[in-house]
Order: sequence, then C-alpha cells, then structure tokens
Amino acid sequence: MYLKKGMQVEIITGKDKGKTGEILEINRKLNKIKIKSINMIKKHTKPTKENKGGIISKESFIHQSNVKNIDLKKNEKKVADKK
Repeated sequence: MYLKKGMQVEIITGKDKGKTGEILEINRKLNKIKIKSINMIKKHTKPTKENKGGIISKESFIHQSNVKNIDLKKNEKKVADKK
C-alpha cells in the first residue's frame, strides 16, 4: 500500500475502528505508522530540569495493514460526477 506523511487514513481494525486521522510518522522497516490522536497510550515521565514529570498521553504506532487510505480528491470527484 502506498502511504505518505500527511495522508488521511481510516482505521479498519482494533480499538479505534472507524476513526480517521492524519499520518504523522512512518516506520518502513517495521511497516508501522503513527496517526494523529489514534492508538493513544499513557507514558510516565520523570521530572527533569526542563519539564515536570507526570503522566502524558501520546500516539503509538499501528501496523499499516490495519488502515485504509482515504483519498479526499477521489471522493470529491465522485460527488461532483453524481450532481
């Protein structure tokens, strides 16, 4: 599947099934992608001089076979053809 940073995708399996989001990062070696506000995990961080510690939420990777591409340009053309 052809995926690129910034593309819109829909989750087809897992706990976030049916949600859509934008690709933030791609790991081609492991075939995994990170999607904005999808597959959120809690991360415990220690306090440092730069930032205070605590529990933060961040995106985790999801396998690329669990997503499908949503090409907005194709959808717009289909809607325009029906009118």
